[in-house]
Amino acid sequence: MTNWVADWQDVTGNAVLLPANPRGIVHFLGGAFVAAAPQITYRFLLEFLARQRYVVVATPFVSSSLDHAALAQSALHSFETTLDRLLVTGRLRKRYLPVYSVGHSLGCKLHLLIGSLFSVERAGNISIAYNNYPARRSIPFLEQLSNLTELEFTPTPDQTHDLIAREYQVRRNLLVQFKNDDIDQTSVLHEILQKRFSSMVTLQTLNGTHTTPIAQDVNWQVGEAFSPLDAVGQWVKQSLYRDLNGLMLEILRWLDPTAKVRST
Repeated sequence: MTNWVADWQDVTGNAVLLPANPRGIVHFLGGAFVAAAPQITYRFLLEFLARQRYVVVATPFVSSSLDHAALAQSALHSFETTLDRLLVTGRLRKRYLPVYSVGHSLGCKLHLLIGSLFSVERAGNISIAYNNYPARRSIPFLEQLSNLTELEFTPTPDQTHDLIAREYQVRRNLLVQFKNDDIDQTSVLHEILQKRFSSMVTLQTLNGTHTTPIAQDVNWQVGEAFSPLDAVGQWVKQSLYRDLNGLMLEILRWLDPTAKVRST
């Protein structure tokens, strides 16, 4: 069997992977400052999902706007436009595939807003390292600019949590937090969703940091003589991939507990 090769396509502005005989669709939104090119920053994670036969639609965005509700609406419109184009052109032949939302950090918040503000059908939502801090903590240097300290996201963090508690419609949720992540707010989200959907919410705490989802395969070239620096490089590579691999397997188990991992 030949090795699987990722064929990234740009479809109406989204980065798309189309596996043969797909069994589901993943709409992916990344974190602040790394979401502009998700096919690069989240390449390993997204290509893993495509190898498991999930269509990947990764919506790029620049998180310069304070209006997160508008960002969520734009991301939803972009996803739906791409999905329509795939169906109209015949590149996606199965019309009724389950759609899963997957977000990292700010991407979690945007998917939660989509599920609260708009009428969407989702088979489930995966929130990885959820973050909903105020603007003064989320935007570098904002606290040093005294004339801008009153700026805040729309909706505000408190308004976002109130909205989720009242309006969020996606019943099945996987929440992932990492052991070494000091900006994670998954516990707060878990409490809100537990009150709303109880047994439909799964919380997993994994090894890793806030940046684990963007870990890549470090191509460390060992010199002619194996040096202490080579040993450090190999250790870093193994540690990064081990944590990312744990995340990928947990996502796959939640999507389909009976699935076997496909490597090609």
